[in-house]
Amino acid sequence: MRILSEEDVERALDPGMLIDSVEMAFGTMRDHVLRMPERTHLELAGGGVAILMPCYDEVHGSGVKIVGFSAESGIQATYLLLDHHTGAVTAMFPANALTDLRTAAVSALATDQLARANAHTLGIFGTGRQARAHARILPHVRDFDRVLVCGSRPEKSRAFAQELVKMGLRAIAAEPQECALADVVCTCTTSRTPVVRGEWLRPGTHINAIGTFRPDTRELDTIAVKRARVFVDTYEGALAEAGDLLLPMAERSIEPEHILGDLHEVISCKKNGRTDDEEITIFKSVGCALADLAAAQLLFASLESEESGD
Repeated sequence: MRILSEEDVERALDPGMLIDSVEMAFGTMRDHVLRMPERTHLELAGGGVAILMPCYDEVHGSGVKIVGFSAESGIQATYLLLDHHTGAVTAMFPANALTDLRTAAVSALATDQLARANAHTLGIFGTGRQARAHARILPHVRDFDRVLVCGSRPEKSRAFAQELVKMGLRAIAAEPQECALADVVCTCTTSRTPVVRGEWLRPGTHINAIGTFRPDTRELDTIAVKRARVFVDTYEGALAEAGDLLLPMAERSIEPEHILGDLHEVISCKKNGRTDDEEITIFKSVGCALADLAAAQLLFASLESEESGD
């Protein structure tokens, strides 16, 4: 069994190659044998939760991610890459960086499919790991000339904006309503209540809502969801965990049919994504084990290539 470090993950996962890898995984996910059981939630003391995310794909192999989450410590993840035939563990590594990067890569893929081609302003709600990953990876699919950031407090927004400036981005701290006016908006928070309101959104906006993954929490209000064409990473995950959608459904403000497609259907042109520049689009992701597996296999292949000198 090989044991990798978080530094190995961050060094070896190239953003462009990762976007390509998750695109291939989602684009072909129904063309071969894929076993991806609904992930298991184990409630822990103090409101924490442990999540098991297994996946078998006859192209990408087998693996399982174990995720611990609590309000105090945030997300702590470990990935186990498995032998394709025996299930023996072939590699193990901390998977916080992998989770950050694969989530942002999936958002980048959704943005490439659903955002306007001329989108030039990126808005990020949140100042944590996922916010950093999205700021790093989304510029691979759109030429953003400005990044608006909005944290839970003004001082957090200013500090995060300065951090992004050092990365070479033109970043500005913004109030929530201003941040929501961006062409592409990413909600990367742990808020239990909406941080984006529908009346703030301009026609043509695309939103990646990725921060919440429990049925009783949401980052978008009902008006935002009602105004938008809504797409998800997977139907199964969204209908089990996406409070951004389940809470409006419980209010009877939308029906399940308000979800117009999943990422596979959009990539493979089985469903229409954006159909004009005035539409508001939402991509809601709660996380998908197939994306983890694709990222883990890319990581392993990249490290083997690095060591062989290829």
